[in-house]
Amino acid sequence: MNEKLEKLNQEIEKTEARLRRAQHKEKMLEHQIKTLNRKERTHRLCTRGAMLESHLPHPEAVTDEQVSTILKVLFHRSDTKCLLEQVLAENQKEDMK
Repeated sequence: MNEKLEKLNQEIEKTEARLRRAQHKEKMLEHQIKTLNRKERTHRLCTRGAMLESHLPHPEAVTDEQVSTILKVLFHRSDTKCLLEQVLAENQKEDMK
């Protein structure tokens, strides 16, 4: 009876150790996901910021507030809204394929 109890206790210890390793691995993977998402977002922001600057004649002469005003005006135009709706509709069609 004592041997059975000892074997069961050893099995519990092994299982708990496996659980701890799995939990640690899960935390590491979650951290990797967060890091990759952050890097992806940073890359997207830099790329799109560069695209915006490529359309400004002298980007260094324009303040952040002025760029924000330009974008607000552009994105409130009806033709821009229609274009955005078309692009988003096309993206939804592509996602459904």
